[in-house]
Amino acid sequence: MTQSRPRKTVFGVLPWPERQAIAEALRTETVGGLVLLAAAVVALVWANSPWSGAYEAVRDFHFGIPALGLDLSVGHWTADGLLAVFFLVAGIELKRELVVGELRTPATAALPVVAALCGMAVPAALYVLTARAGGGSLEGWAVPMATDIAFALAVLAVISTHLPSALRAFLLTLAVVDDLGAILIIAVFFTSDLNFWALGGAFAGLALFYVLQRYRIRGWWWYVPLGIAIWALMYSSGVHATVAGVAMGLILRTTRDKGEDASPGGRVSHLVHPFSAGVAVPLFALFAAGVSVSGDALRHVFTDPEPLAVLIGLVVGKILGIFLGTYLAARFTRAELNPDLAWADVFGLATLAGIGFTVALLIGELAFPDPAQAEHVKAAVLIGSLTAATLAALLLRRRNRLYKQLYEAENRDEDGDGIPDCYQTESSALPGSSR
Repeated sequence: MTQSRPRKTVFGVLPWPERQAIAEALRTETVGGLVLLAAAVVALVWANSPWSGAYEAVRDFHFGIPALGLDLSVGHWTADGLLAVFFLVAGIELKRELVVGELRTPATAALPVVAALCGMAVPAALYVLTARAGGGSLEGWAVPMATDIAFALAVLAVISTHLPSALRAFLLTLAVVDDLGAILIIAVFFTSDLNFWALGGAFAGLALFYVLQRYRIRGWWWYVPLGIAIWALMYSSGVHATVAGVAMGLILRTTRDKGEDASPGGRVSHLVHPFSAGVAVPLFALFAAGVSVSGDALRHVFTDPEPLAVLIGLVVGKILGIFLGTYLAARFTRAELNPDLAWADVFGLATLAGIGFTVALLIGELAFPDPAQAEHVKAAVLIGSLTAATLAALLLRRRNRLYKQLYEAENRDEDGDGIPDCYQTESSALPGSSR
């Protein structure tokens, strides 16, 4: 009689190396998320204050190199320039996940990938249904698709919820897959008239970038000028410049050679991630989130089909998509939920993933060139993200006592050797293992 294969546990204890890498990324994102939250509040207050004219003057101030087609406003520099740094970090994190993380094998990748894909498809479908029912434009179908990991972690920090590391890691992996989906959507659906010479130059630069990595060439003086040239060529080609960031991130090597303390991707992420989370993304938010919150503007959110579709997509679509995707993936892969958790915890996490801020604002600007319409869509993103954050806070706080117990158990280190005790006892070897 053959024994059945043991069932995999979902949201159990992460392997120690994976947990270390995830913890470092989450620490930076949490601090950056708090700065992002502050920047969004400043933008809203400033844009709705008697000094709103100054806000618009700063946001619309142009500078750059006109001869190279780079005479951009401050708002465009933050969206096209600084967000390229954000997507560089996202590309590195995606590469790490694909090579050594949760996405390296089909068995471990199935759950977060299916959940993320459902979490993108359902909001887009609800947007299309709502906008079409109201006779509105379908151009914004991609706005409610992406999760903002920094904002979500900032909400967790504010409400002091001790989510177990496996749930935080799942949220991060979801956001990484979301970011890849978002950049593909931007590249394919929001590309203007192509300049094939500039695009060819950008691809040639990326090929040189790959060769430098392939032959283990080190030195920032090679990569920084080349990276800037690739970014400028990508921008001039008509493809959104943030694509250059994620492309370079995916090229960087994320495995260590013998004798290396860290891989090139690890070194770059360690240096750039704090700037991305603490400066680049908050500055983008500062000049993208400054929308009117007057009674008339809020009325448009609930009466115009496009903003209402974005709101429903974020609040309803994200929750349904991620929760159902997670449940179905676990069911069809014969996985068991961690016995210490319940599906209500997954629902709370799905609600938290409804916070779509940075990338949603970026796609909103691309999808709606008309400033008035873009303002209403941005307001819908803000209201939808705030609604999702409030619901998540209510749901997750109810279970915080359990989360705190699990968090303390998986971080207990009585022998003080820097490695939690749960990784050093036979009893913890498999009950909560997610592998």
